[in-house]
Amino acid sequence: MSLQKNIHPTAIIHEKANIASNVSIGPYSVIGSNVSIGQDTVIGNNVTITGNTSIGSNNKIFHSSSIGEAPQDKKYNDEDTKLIIGNNNTIREFCTINRGTIQDKGETFIGHNNWIMAYVHIAHDCIIKNDCILANASNIAGHVEIDDFAILGGFTGVHQFCKIGAHVITAVGTVVYKDIPPYIIAASADSHTRPNGINIEGLRRRGFSMEAINGIKKGYKIIYREGNSIDEAVNQLQVLAEDVTETHLYIDFISKSQRGLVR
Repeated sequence: MSLQKNIHPTAIIHEKANIASNVSIGPYSVIGSNVSIGQDTVIGNNVTITGNTSIGSNNKIFHSSSIGEAPQDKKYNDEDTKLIIGNNNTIREFCTINRGTIQDKGETFIGHNNWIMAYVHIAHDCIIKNDCILANASNIAGHVEIDDFAILGGFTGVHQFCKIGAHVITAVGTVVYKDIPPYIIAASADSHTRPNGINIEGLRRRGFSMEAINGIKKGYKIIYREGNSIDEAVNQLQVLAEDVTETHLYIDFISKSQRGLVR
């Protein structure tokens, strides 16, 4: 790769790195040998990108972030694991995003159109899908899965192996130690994280009809307000899903839950 005019002369870029022609890289950033960066991506100053890391197009990575570093897992033994980042993501200052481990799929994955704010940590083997917002200083432990359009309030902490469903929103300082089903507002109080209704405003903004929202609200009541066991709730949700297709997300999520649901 030849040095380009939009790469600062103090940046250190390995000759084997695969950098698209119009990528911008700021002062004192370091790009490793096994890194790939797509078109129109902007890398700020003092950013380190290392390991087997693939970054797509039109991403913005702000200063002092560490991208693709080895996982913080004592079992890691220098295996060639990956970090994959899609397109149109914003990664703000001082974020840390680690590669995967061979104990899982060997990769950490971040999809498209995500907004990752300052001081966020995304640990090894996480899957962050699309259109998510992770607010300042959220800390995501290993093997966590976060579905589309989820929003984590600032200082949210997520326990390893937890799953967070699509369209979920967490309050500031929420501690997530069990799985949060789709559409739900979650908040911590007295060291317990509890469901607090559905994310109606978020669903409206994303174009859900009132009929769909009312069906999602009914699904929430089946899970949380009618005293049903999980099996009873799933049976009732299956009936509801015949009329409200959006509630299939509840059923699919519950079937994949391993840590149990927040209650």
